[in-house]
Amino acid sequence: MELLIQNGTVVTMDRDHRVLPSADVLVQDGRIAKIGRVRQGRRARRVIDASGCIVLPGFIHGHLHACQTLFRNRADGLELLDWLRERIWPFEAAHDAQSLRASADLTWAELIRGGSTAALDMGTVRHQDAIFESARDAGFRLTSGKAMMDQGQGMPAGLRETTEDSIAESLRLCDAWNKQAGGRLRYAFAPRFALSCSERLLAQVAELARAKDVRIHSHASENATECDLVRQRTGMDNVAYFHHLGITGPHVTLAHGVWLTAEEHRLLRATRTVLCHCPSSNLKLASGVAKIPELLAEGVHVALGADGAPCSNTLDMFVEMRLAALIHKPRVGPLGMDAWTVLELATRGGARAMGLEDEIGSLEAGKRADVCVLDLDRPASTPAGAELAGQIVYSGSSECVRDVLIDGQVVMRDRALLTLDERSVLDAASRESERIAARVG
Repeated sequence: MELLIQNGTVVTMDRDHRVLPSADVLVQDGRIAKIGRVRQGRRARRVIDASGCIVLPGFIHGHLHACQTLFRNRADGLELLDWLRERIWPFEAAHDAQSLRASADLTWAELIRGGSTAALDMGTVRHQDAIFESARDAGFRLTSGKAMMDQGQGMPAGLRETTEDSIAESLRLCDAWNKQAGGRLRYAFAPRFALSCSERLLAQVAELARAKDVRIHSHASENATECDLVRQRTGMDNVAYFHHLGITGPHVTLAHGVWLTAEEHRLLRATRTVLCHCPSSNLKLASGVAKIPELLAEGVHVALGADGAPCSNTLDMFVEMRLAALIHKPRVGPLGMDAWTVLELATRGGARAMGLEDEIGSLEAGKRADVCVLDLDRPASTPAGAELAGQIVYSGSSECVRDVLIDGQVVMRDRALLTLDERSVLDAASRESERIAARVG
């Protein structure tokens, strides 16, 4: 199939941050065939007129929990470990396949509406097939894996699993879903965090991820108490412990990194491990503010993500970009996180977090056609001024997203979702959320 996006201001997000005014993007068979001016006589099967609009690569979340979206607004006023033990783990344990499908459907609907086209996701312990089935049907690009949890204090019975069962189910899911839907779906081993995983489990994950050539996705150094408990149990800091077990490298993405030591900074840089910054989540759970400007200056690879809806309340990348651009400035100065850097985290950085930097994250010939079209002709983003990146990061919102393509398929056109029935998704989400709450009591 061929599609032409015409006459937009194309923000390529390539290495040179090229911006092409009044340019076209030609899409053929799911990939970008050409960027520039496409000759007038050419007839594409479909045409999207982007006159007056900005054409960007789709945003990419480097850390997400689609299984938690039904718990939005049900877990306020708690710090991380209490938040997990008192609210999130009991809610996750109450999921069945039907409620998990509703949670995932709601997640992709919100993400697509906000211009996001891909995510690295961590599921819950059971019913992971439902998340992949939902992403497959919605046309969303997803790398995900079941949460692995073979130990931990305060864990409900519905999340408990043995090391053997955790590994066996992860391998089954990897064989069933990795590189399915034309490569749009991929598997990642997802040990939840050091406190919920035995050393034996983590060592096996390190070995299997390399053997299967898939990613590892986990949390590290999110909360000060968590870091203290990891040191008490292992004698090491989070990242050092993971590195000791083989869980570092360019195939590993770790979320948060709020309480990293200088040595852990060095380990992340030396191993090319990706860190995902989740500013809304870290602020709401009172975890702190990660030293992202310093990490970037040291050469650490960083992505941006919303985490889960119960600790960010929205999955809106515009919210995360604005926060990421603002919260560091009082400490490092007004130029500490410029808008172009933040856009880089939300696009190319996310692609690196998914291990797909050669496929997505920028608009370049040969890459997959994951594209969003922004209409910034609205009061909150007018006048445009001279700072294009700033207009997107500081003045943009999900309401500006007009059209979205994933793998060359139009999944939203003129603000209407095409692969999801929005009314049915919202109704199912409300119904299933109440059903989960009733089961939890």
